Amino acid sequence: MYRLDIYRFLKSNEYEYKFVGKFGKKGETRGEREKPTPEQMEKQNQRNRENKVRRKMKANFGEGDYWTTLKYPRGTKKGLEGVKEDLKGFLRRMRGRYQRRGHPLKYIWRIEISKRGSPHIHILINRIPDADILIRECWQVGGVDITLAYEEGGFAKLAAYIVKLPEEGEVAKMAAHIAKPQEEGQDPDGAAKRYGCSKNLVMPEPEHHTYKRRTLERMVRDGIEPTPGFYIDPGSVWYGTNPYTGYTYLKYIEYKLPEVKKRNGNRNIPDDNPGAPPGGRVMVLHAGGHPPW
Repeated sequence: MYRLDIYRFLKSNEYEYKFVGKFGKKGETRGEREKPTPEQMEKQNQRNRENKVRRKMKANFGEGDYWTTLKYPRGTKKGLEGVKEDLKGFLRRMRGRYQRRGHPLKYIWRIEISKRGSPHIHILINRIPDADILIRECWQVGGVDITLAYEEGGFAKLAAYIVKLPEEGEVAKMAAHIAKPQEEGQDPDGAAKRYGCSKNLVMPEPEHHTYKRRTLERMVRDGIEPTPGFYIDPGSVWYGTNPYTGYTYLKYIEYKLPEVKKRNGNRNIPDDNPGAPPGGRVMVLHAGGHPPW
């Protein structure tokens, strides 16, 4: 038996098929398995973190929201706890201003160290009227850079950047300025964890469906049919065998076709729209041990 998990978003849907039958039961034959190395396990954990943050972004943010850098004066050397205190004050002031305007504040942040050792904060913030003015008012210790968030690829690059592991030199710089190191066992994410988000973000939960093996075999043989009004990104289609479980999986993402406006003002999604991405069935071509998402 196979389970299908569907994550639904405003502009896309993500599909994950995987084998969930009990071992020894009739169905798929398990292939050869590998024992993952610590490096492979860390890579898998990193991929899971990226997927979690990416899906949070897709469920709570969009193009037009603000990707902001909160900066310190040149030459500033400040410990992680001090930077987090500055961030806490910034978010408190922002939250109050948003509430007075009738809007919730949503954000995902990351603290980073520059090559010169100066800290700065990247933060994705939901945009409301005058949000750029509010950001500059509320960050009272340095300059601010603001750009519009870019949603291409479902925030994949931005999510990978936020949760990326620090480089060895960066860890040393940050550790040198940590005022109160955590004792072992008190900080599961490590004393230098440097990303987080607001508690009011929606965490998308998948729909669960079950299918028999021949359903997946038919999709692999005949191609994947998109939902009406959507197209499948061929680069997102991954079919292969998980080297650690020995069982097959199929993953892909479909995106909503862009709407176009007719001359009479009505909106539709034409089948012959020359500017739209290609639709129709997509053949399963990719195979490998691990997909990139």
